[in-house]
Amino acid sequence: MSTTTFLVRKNDLADTRLATAQDTPLADGQVRVRVESFALTSNNITYAAFGDAMNYWQFFPTVEEGWGTIPVWGFGSVVQSLHPGVAAGERLYGYYPMASATVLTPARLNTSGFSDGAARRRELHPVYNQYLRCSADPFYTPATEDIQALLRPLFVTSFLIDDFLADNDFFGARVMLLSSASSKTAYGTAFQLARRPGIEVIGLTSPGNVAFCESLGCYSRVLTYEQLDQISADAACIYVDFAGNAGLRLAIHSRFVNLKYSCSIGGTHVAELGGARDLPGPRATLFFAPAQIKKRSADWSAEGLGQRLVQAWQTFSQRVTQAPSPWLVTQHHQGADAVATAYQQVLAGQGNPRIGHILTL
Repeated sequence: MSTTTFLVRKNDLADTRLATAQDTPLADGQVRVRVESFALTSNNITYAAFGDAMNYWQFFPTVEEGWGTIPVWGFGSVVQSLHPGVAAGERLYGYYPMASATVLTPARLNTSGFSDGAARRRELHPVYNQYLRCSADPFYTPATEDIQALLRPLFVTSFLIDDFLADNDFFGARVMLLSSASSKTAYGTAFQLARRPGIEVIGLTSPGNVAFCESLGCYSRVLTYEQLDQISADAACIYVDFAGNAGLRLAIHSRFVNLKYSCSIGGTHVAELGGARDLPGPRATLFFAPAQIKKRSADWSAEGLGQRLVQAWQTFSQRVTQAPSPWLVTQHHQGADAVATAYQQVLAGQGNPRIGHILTL
């Protein structure tokens, strides 16, 4: 048997190729998982854009200098097991490489799942090392696998952003500015924020995505990036930055003299990414979701946090898939050429924002 991996040049994300290698025998305690489907969103492009700074390249390192494997969220099935606690045939949700298969070393097993105990992952954040058994996962239903792969990890981030801001009383602001408003993490965040009384959620997007963002119904207003002057310059506001656009960040920090907090989430505008030094106003602070998970697990217990997440997810996912006008429909891509084409579309920010990409190599 062999495994095919989709490789990306780290310093030029548009440069990709496939590598196929013969599978090596498993060691005792390992399992081989066939990666059956995974989502590709702008969030994965963010993983690549911040791959060195945030260690995302380290989850599934390659042996080829300068090339990396982008982590993705999806579903896989165990096709071979040398671990007594994991059976062949088990279906797992978790963090996978863009590949046809991967090898895991299950550790800290329980009825819900396990962590990958591979040596290279011990220094990486444990949130990304968890693999959940679908048979015991309260989020899981077979009919919603695609939506889970596309939105679940993004919505967890959305939930945590909203919770973090509320936990800090919105830093005294009541106007939230969300860039890249058509991105899935942004509108998940807007969905949560819109449920907070007294909060105005303003979506910032490109002209071509204004109608889509307005149709979501979770933004108080939707403006283009050129329409910042329609917001009062002295508004007490927070910037939640999903775009990573250095020019836009500077424009917002320069215009809003009462900017209370600037929160950097992602980098959907890959070509305009840049630093955040020497900005007027508050320091642009990178939001790291696992830190809020750790805090809330201490505040509420891990079980309490999980219950809140499941309840919020069910409400959100029902709205996303609601007929006759679902926010998101899925499109499947199978095979190397189809995967490469979908990747280039997502990298370039092209395509219909209502389309979610599910890939299989």
